Amino acid sequence: MSKLVPLFEAISNYVNDGDSIYAAGFTHLIPFAAGHEIIRQGKKDLTLARATPDLIYDQMVAAGCACKVIFSYMGNPGVGSLRIVRSAIEQGKLKWEEYSHFGMITRLQAGASGLPFLPMNQTGAADLEKANPNIKRIPDPYGGKDVIVVPALHPDVAIVHVQRADENGNAHLWGIIGEQKEAAFAAKKIILTVEEIVDESIIRSDPNRTMIPGIVVSAVCHVPYACHPSYAQGYYDRDNEFYLAWDKISESADSVKQYLNEWIYGVKDRDEYWEKLGTETHKRLEVKARYSEKINYGNY
Repeated sequence: MSKLVPLFEAISNYVNDGDSIYAAGFTHLIPFAAGHEIIRQGKKDLTLARATPDLIYDQMVAAGCACKVIFSYMGNPGVGSLRIVRSAIEQGKLKWEEYSHFGMITRLQAGASGLPFLPMNQTGAADLEKANPNIKRIPDPYGGKDVIVVPALHPDVAIVHVQRADENGNAHLWGIIGEQKEAAFAAKKIILTVEEIVDESIIRSDPNRTMIPGIVVSAVCHVPYACHPSYAQGYYDRDNEFYLAWDKISESADSVKQYLNEWIYGVKDRDEYWEKLGTETHKRLEVKARYSEKINYGNY
């Protein structure tokens, strides 16, 4: 049976208030469209877990969706802090847990392996052990130096964006590979957003790219351009101008509210969002034509 459903339906059915959410993807394939849909649907009290939270969690915290963040490195890449998340933490409005990058990945690997925890080598981030009681040291049972252990992470929902998949969720992704596979196997439910839905024969023709098998996927959503302002290798580039712009937008509560109203609440879905960006932005990001018909988009 096909798992193909609209993104609105997938978020409505599988993301509940109070859930822990893992939006996967490192540098590219960041599922902004799903984050925006969570905001539009007014989901609340979420625990947002992610290595490098990126702007997607800044926006979700600004919209009041989150009660806690679990992360490794928090920032607007190449620009500076995530102003909104940082401010919420500093004001005591948002609970938080911080790990190293490898600590977050190890938590997911433990979850994906069905283990309660996994060990890792000691790191240079000893201060994290003081700030986070979940990071512990235990003796090496074979007589070596102590090792760091971190608990398994089992998100209620993992959201993963990929370049292509069949309608059953067998997914190809390539380029910079982050923690997508680990997040998918560690999570209880997986929402897959996809640039292109292809026939199963295409997936089978290149099996080494099948990072996520359909057997673990709960819902498949065809959402072209779902990563903007992030990128999808082979489809469109990173919108560096937006990352710079967000740093200014996030300085003011009024400008953040204006952005949310115009670009998230004010559009129905990702198609309408992409159309609103306009041809100038499409051209700048060197988007490859996906449809035979010519689409006349408005100005940015």
